[in-house]
Amino acid sequence: MKKKLSLMLSFVLLLGVLAGCGGGSNKAGNGGSGSENSSSTNNTAAAKAVTLNFWSALDPSSEEGKTIKQLVEEFDASRDDIDINMQVISYDVMHDKLVAAVNAGDAPDISWGLSEWFGEFNQFDALLDLTDYFNRWDEKEMFYTNVIESFTVDGKLKALPNYLGIRSLLYHEDILKEAGYDQPPATWDELLEMGPVIKEKTGKEAFGIAGAGVRSPQELIMYLAQNDLVVAEKMSDDKYKNTWADNPDQLARAAEVFQFYRDMLSTKTIKSDAKTWGWEEEDQNFALGQYAMVVNGSWMQTYEASQPEEMADVKIAPPMYNKTPATFMEVAPLFLYKTENADATWEFAKFLLSKEYQSAVNLNEAPRSDVISDSPWGSDFMALAETGVVFPPVSLGGVTNVMKDALAKALLKNEKPEDVALWLSGAINDSLKKTGELSAQ
Repeated sequence: MKKKLSLMLSFVLLLGVLAGCGGGSNKAGNGGSGSENSSSTNNTAAAKAVTLNFWSALDPSSEEGKTIKQLVEEFDASRDDIDINMQVISYDVMHDKLVAAVNAGDAPDISWGLSEWFGEFNQFDALLDLTDYFNRWDEKEMFYTNVIESFTVDGKLKALPNYLGIRSLLYHEDILKEAGYDQPPATWDELLEMGPVIKEKTGKEAFGIAGAGVRSPQELIMYLAQNDLVVAEKMSDDKYKNTWADNPDQLARAAEVFQFYRDMLSTKTIKSDAKTWGWEEEDQNFALGQYAMVVNGSWMQTYEASQPEEMADVKIAPPMYNKTPATFMEVAPLFLYKTENADATWEFAKFLLSKEYQSAVNLNEAPRSDVISDSPWGSDFMALAETGVVFPPVSLGGVTNVMKDALAKALLKNEKPEDVALWLSGAINDSLKKTGELSAQ
């Protein structure tokens, strides 16, 4: 009796399994015969789909933000194996949320970031090694070599470029012509010679700087690079050090940079108020035609809509320099974190770096050499990509803070440029020591 019951039960179970399997390969709209079959298929597909948490800082009210949202939704709909859970988090709070998530072992799969965060997150050992993924990609040659190198540490690619914020010299052609100039300056000395003339003949200053705030270290590192200097040099032990204090020639060139700032102030090439300007004052005052020239990004094009008359005469040129042509290149990263969804995250990252996506979202700021707009806001800026310099891949919070302090010492406290350069060299190394990144050499 037990054997008969067992055989009967097995037979019933077998029938149930076969009934459940029947028609399961049919998809809705492709010959599916009923709701039960469709539901079974959908449940199987849903079980296989990988959900990727994507943190972005897009502005959902802007045209760019709407475009990004639409493209991501289209990617999501096109992939049965990947679901995108996109969260919008402003840059103001994203850094701290990412740090907390990484420390809690709950990082998103992929996020936007700022270039200043790269060294810090690499130190956390939170970032996925993308070297093999990228090397196997048939589109890898489309990316600027120095851009990829900026995210390569110890031979490992640890982030991808989301967009490029290259800086060019923007100038109001009408202001220069009023002062008797047909061309913008090509060197620091030419700028300092033009400054008093432009002020006398037009009543406006020749140049603008961000003397304070987040953009001031970005401008300072550009001027240092134009004088053949780096903020921190990688040593043979794979750690970093500022070497100015150990090298009299380097220290003298660093002092020249701070003297250049002082000379712009003393010759009235810049407004006295520029000592404390942040990026808002720098951008808005140039857009309003309050001064003649600025080294700035292609986002200034957005002011053409709100100040069309004042921006009508704006032209673009390479930044003036002292020894070597160089400009700051903000390479905004895509961070891919060490999660169990590495393969799916790479697939989504490839989409965000694709020609289609970049052409729609970053036409003037794409990290791809095959995505360049015909507009001067694209082509003239991207022509400077090879001269772009970036921050070293170290924890930058302390480093950029002391760079701001150095500018305050030079411009607000009137300290000697030599003293400021020597102080900054030591302060950078103190910051590297606190984060464990200072070379012992």
